[in-house]
Amino acid sequence: MFTKILIANRGEIACRVIRTARKLRVHTVAVYSDADARSLHVEMADEAVHIGPSPVGESYLRGDRIVAAALATGAQAIHPGYGFLSENPDFVDQVVTAGLIFIGPSAASIRAMGLKDAAKRLMEKAGVPVVPGYHGEAQEIVLLASKAREIGYPVLIKARAGGGGKGMRRVEHPDDFSEALSSARREAKAAFGDDRVLVEKYVDKPRHIEVQVFGDNFGNAVHLYERDCSAQRRHQKVIEEAPAPSMTPALRKAMTEAAVKAAKAINYSGAGTIEFIVDASQGLKADRFWFMEMNTRLQVEHPVTEMVTGTDLVEWQLRVASGEKLPKTQSEIALSGHAFEARIYAEDAAKGFLPATGTLHHLKFPGVAPEGAAMRIETGVRAGDAISPYYDPMIAKLVVHAGDRQAALEALRTALAQSEIAGSTVNTAFLAALAADPDFAAGDVDTGLIGRHQEALTAVAPPTGEIISAAVLAASGAGALPSSDDPWSSLAGYAHFHGVARRMRLKFGDEQIQAKVSMRPDGRFQVALDAPYDSTNSHDFRAVPRLVRWPAHITVFEGAAGYAFTVPDPLARSDEAAAASGSLRAPMPGLVKLVRVAKGDAVIKGQILLILEAMKMEHTIAAPHDGVIAEIAGEGAQVTDGTVLVRFVEEQSASNSATS
Repeated sequence: MFTKILIANRGEIACRVIRTARKLRVHTVAVYSDADARSLHVEMADEAVHIGPSPVGESYLRGDRIVAAALATGAQAIHPGYGFLSENPDFVDQVVTAGLIFIGPSAASIRAMGLKDAAKRLMEKAGVPVVPGYHGEAQEIVLLASKAREIGYPVLIKARAGGGGKGMRRVEHPDDFSEALSSARREAKAAFGDDRVLVEKYVDKPRHIEVQVFGDNFGNAVHLYERDCSAQRRHQKVIEEAPAPSMTPALRKAMTEAAVKAAKAINYSGAGTIEFIVDASQGLKADRFWFMEMNTRLQVEHPVTEMVTGTDLVEWQLRVASGEKLPKTQSEIALSGHAFEARIYAEDAAKGFLPATGTLHHLKFPGVAPEGAAMRIETGVRAGDAISPYYDPMIAKLVVHAGDRQAALEALRTALAQSEIAGSTVNTAFLAALAADPDFAAGDVDTGLIGRHQEALTAVAPPTGEIISAAVLAASGAGALPSSDDPWSSLAGYAHFHGVARRMRLKFGDEQIQAKVSMRPDGRFQVALDAPYDSTNSHDFRAVPRLVRWPAHITVFEGAAGYAFTVPDPLARSDEAAAASGSLRAPMPGLVKLVRVAKGDAVIKGQILLILEAMKMEHTIAAPHDGVIAEIAGEGAQVTDGTVLVRFVEEQSASNSATS
């Protein structure tokens, strides 16, 4: 076993690797960028080395700096985590050339599976079924469009490099192919440095089921059963589970045998995942699954496999890389119970899952697992940490395990309802809605489920009068929560002979809230809300709501939802004039990738004005109304959250222009 390893990653996965290394008494070296100087993985590691500025291209993708850090600290091996350089064969070559061990597969194995088109040709030769499509080298648009017609619409355009849903577009009609191809290529180029694509038949009711495989350097390979990752938005996984619901013995046998066959075809060593697309339109059948791709690394969702098999896959990685055989044979690996993993992101589900940033002023997860279940919280952040625009906005993975699917699902719902995050927009309410969706609860899940139910799943219920009253009370100062050593805090609103009434003003989004807080003769506080609520709520400390105060805000928690109220500064200048000036601001930090209109152009409501790239994904900025462009950001401009992207000609000026 190694005595010291370097972890070439950050965040949640770096922390995950450190925990297992500690268990094995292996010392760890962290690497970090400017943005991560005070991050949790740096604090947890035995040593830490700075490798560059915040952008990934200047830090976590600098293989030379990572290798130099390993050599300087005396590390014997490098664990890549997932993402970044984990599936880069050139980096593996750098590591090996430096006399270090790469904790993962060989460069040859990664190259064999690194490009989807080449991998599918290899799998065809190995007898593994592949989805119908064009996986060739030619990339001319005329050829790709003709292949799409041969395959038959709808088709799926996919980047041949990388994963995570980037560079992927579904196309329903030939007229839309050109635009979808251009968009997929731009996104693939930005994410992976490779804009080549393949075209495949789109399966009508696809299930995304993957098999965890593991190989060693002695020719052994096993599977650790399957995971279902069909609950996806924008081709990115949201909730994963193991085993797959409604899995039949025949399909499981066929898929796991195919997965092991695929691993052995490339002499695979280490943790890997064989991803299959399954046609569930007529139930799960052994002849209706096809190879999609292989992830030659540890997957984000690996904890659900660990939960149902009782294994530590990171420990297996370290043991195999250090020269040991697989810890278990196939007959020794058994399934037990059911597990779910929910990915908690800083994102706004109601706005098309836009990534969000912000400081996590409050971060609290359940202290104990729901009754009858086991629970893991995998995270790389703490309260007070910031969600940076430079990296993936994942906050945590909430993982639960119970005896069966229904019990595990109930544990997931309970744990989500008890999680509290304030300071950034998060997706916990969406996750809770998905976990409660009747189709999801029944196990009738396919990759289109979220898209079909998106409006209902992402709907934001308005705050009730009780929630608003709790926020008003907290903002007034009268709602200071009492503690055992401060019996007088409950008298904060007391006045001799009569109650003191206080006018309060809050904001919820763009909505202004006016209220009056007073104290009743019985010692309870009373909150009277102005129109449109026109309600009165009395409050005592026997039923204190879940809420937290943070700078200029109060967040009230109701189940898995958090309602953030702004407490206006009465001395601050009103921004109403700015809001009425007719402009569009960047919803998040990003890069202006493409501009579709110019100054002076007349546009109509819904017309695409520009494309903003943020966190390696493209987001369209459309006109909210008809108007004339007065000013627009230039292509290549790097913008921050709130930067003015587009200004419209004022209405009077526009009408003058039209009549002149």
